[in-house]
Amino acid sequence: MTATAEVSTGSRGAQPPVPDGAITVTLKIRRFNPEVDDEPRWDEFEIPALPSDRVLNLLHYVKWYLDGTLTFRRSCAHGICGSDAMRINGVNRLACKVLLKDLLAPKGKQTTITIEPIKGLPVNKDLLVDMEPFFEAFRAVKPYLITYGNEPTRERIQSVADRERFDDTTKCILCACCTTSCPVYWTEGSYFGPAAIVNAHRFIFDSRDEGAEERLDILNDIDGVWRCRTTFNCTDACPRGIQVTKAIQEVKRALLFKRI
Repeated sequence: MTATAEVSTGSRGAQPPVPDGAITVTLKIRRFNPEVDDEPRWDEFEIPALPSDRVLNLLHYVKWYLDGTLTFRRSCAHGICGSDAMRINGVNRLACKVLLKDLLAPKGKQTTITIEPIKGLPVNKDLLVDMEPFFEAFRAVKPYLITYGNEPTRERIQSVADRERFDDTTKCILCACCTTSCPVYWTEGSYFGPAAIVNAHRFIFDSRDEGAEERLDILNDIDGVWRCRTTFNCTDACPRGIQVTKAIQEVKRALLFKRI
């Protein structure tokens, strides 16, 4: 982390000095430890930080210097792995992509940042959720190339135009930001959710694939695309800029007109 605190002894050890230009922000984190808590609680931490710091930096500061029991996922820290999805000020985001400068309160007011686990999935501890229901839906749509007959003797050729047809949905990193921002998913746990549909779209419209009918039959189920209410929460939440709602509508049209 680039912003650090004055040297003192925290729960994890000495805190390094505060750099010039640092400001103090309040980090309000929703905590839950199933071993000791009956209900979730809120903990607050005062963190010295620079405007250029990412929210992930602030969480690292808490973990390394203030409270080593804080639990959250993170891996690459560059917006590629999708591990650190969480609700930041009520919106699903990747903590490694959100800069403090974009969350600062108006001049003269204290900045408070609220952080919660993504909704709709069981909370294992603090910001760590059980991703298995999410991946179960992902696997159910058969997110892989399906072909029949003999294997070709050369690579499967695809035109530039054919590749562009599904280019947008190849960007998914399975962070679950879109799915867990969906009100239908919160209330209807059996709904496949936007991410599963996006990954089905990626193969349904792939000219090399021959399993589109199978996926469309799966998504035509009561828990499939017809549950979507087109609120655009999923598109707004996607850290990769995927037009999630558009992809869902294209799958709906494919079902209606069988024009794949």
